Amino acid sequence: MFDAAPAYPYSDQPHEAHPLLAPVLGLLGTWRGRGRGEYPTLDSDFTYAQEVTFRHDGRPFLHYEARAWLIDADDAPVRPAARESGWWRLQPDGRVEALITQPTGIAEIMVGAVDGTTVTLATEDVALTPTAKRVEATARRYTLTDPGTLDFTHELAAVGQPLQHHLTARLHRTTA
Repeated sequence: MFDAAPAYPYSDQPHEAHPLLAPVLGLLGTWRGRGRGEYPTLDSDFTYAQEVTFRHDGRPFLHYEARAWLIDADDAPVRPAARESGWWRLQPDGRVEALITQPTGIAEIMVGAVDGTTVTLATEDVALTPTAKRVEATARRYTLTDPGTLDFTHELAAVGQPLQHHLTARLHRTTA
């Protein structure tokens, strides 16, 4: 019987990255910034702040965590917005398989690829709890525009709307 969980640190502690992670090592760390969002079912466009963290523990996948909050014209937080967590599994052929879950009852299975400094992911399947908002598909793109800047775009098909632009953010590295 275990008395306590063993101490297996993520990449903020010294840890050798699995060779399959080589194409995405530039993403490791915490990124913060702001973005803009819109969607036809919303009353107005909005500005938000976002924090994204990518970590690993030596195995061939990344732990992904993101949180966002709405901000006012002075960049002060208004209220929490999106939050999600998941895993990106890198495959030997360069594909990326991702599982991303949200506390609002949405679980996305996504597939995509790494192309240079860009990771693209698109929905393979979406699972919803009985009371979750209807989401049919999403697409995401993460692009390292330089070692310290990560651009993020998110397309969404939800509540009867076709796949279309929803979010754009520019994030800056805060930790490696």
